[in-house]
Amino acid sequence: MAFDVVLEHVNKVYPGGARAVIDFSAEIEHGEFVAMLGPSGCGKTTTLRMIGGLEEVTTGRIFVAGKDVTDMPPSQRATSMMFQSFALFPHRTVFQNVEFSLKMARIPSEARQPQVEEMLDKVGLRSFANRRPHELSGGQQQRVALARALISKPTVLLLDEPLGALDYSLRQSMMVELKNFQRELGITFIMVTHSQAEALSLADKVVVMSDAIVQQIGTPREIYTRPATRFVAEFIGNNNVFDGTLLSKTGSMAIVESHGHQYYVRLSTKENLFKVGQPVSFSVRSDLVNIGADNLANQITGVFLDTEFMGSLETDVFRVNGGGLVHVERHRKHTEEGLKRGDKVALSWAADSAVLVLR
Repeated sequence: MAFDVVLEHVNKVYPGGARAVIDFSAEIEHGEFVAMLGPSGCGKTTTLRMIGGLEEVTTGRIFVAGKDVTDMPPSQRATSMMFQSFALFPHRTVFQNVEFSLKMARIPSEARQPQVEEMLDKVGLRSFANRRPHELSGGQQQRVALARALISKPTVLLLDEPLGALDYSLRQSMMVELKNFQRELGITFIMVTHSQAEALSLADKVVVMSDAIVQQIGTPREIYTRPATRFVAEFIGNNNVFDGTLLSKTGSMAIVESHGHQYYVRLSTKENLFKVGQPVSFSVRSDLVNIGADNLANQITGVFLDTEFMGSLETDVFRVNGGGLVHVERHRKHTEEGLKRGDKVALSWAADSAVLVLR
């Protein structure tokens, strides 16, 4: 298996002792689209910049295309970076912006022109070659920045919030274009984002970070359906998280006590590492909670508080024993019975719907 990027126990500590990245290890395969997801200040951009050589590594090693690049300058790494601001030269034309890195590499003019024209064709901007950035839309500027980053044929393209400067509708269309470019070119993309929608819809692999630490690495489906930690459960999707104590384990089933209630949770192999008697948390996705008893393993009474309108979906919010909130996501056609504030109803979910997470 070929890995385009390998990080081995990478740490970044700034003068004064602030730890920006703690023991980051990951292997990124050739042609993967990887999203680094997390709140502002979690260390994801610092990690991206260390891969690109724009930040020094305090300890640990970084390999790109099998070569140890930890101490190499950016120009000697097989990487290219695309910034959120696009960073286009305002006084240069689209053609001149895209050819810039080839010019810096001292490639002759007659060799540069066909390469630039081919790249402009790929991003659909051949007819805009003589325009300047201020004459382009936001989406067109982004495509110029993408073409400029790809013209040098990097092994890895690093993208720092590439869609952050675009409005919502344009961001949606550019997400599709970005994924198509990546698939057509077969280049490894590593993208930093704070948007769950971008990460889950674009990436083959998601790295979730918080407080300088990697919380979980997995496919979008794994991250969404089987969060590994309490942070991931709260950050990704619309999960209900319960704190309690692990009372017992029998076969593939665990029982967790929380605020006087006992809940059944299905155990996986990894979750068998949890010890009886220890504090634990478990999460249940809001779309897996039912209103009504429904003969499911887990039941609790909820007091209806409000409904959050989400277009075709609505989320009903209930307060349960212990003062916590439970969210129930339903299609709008199923909410026509019109719950009233203060109504008490049974909430239920299957044992398989509950996921034990690290606290």
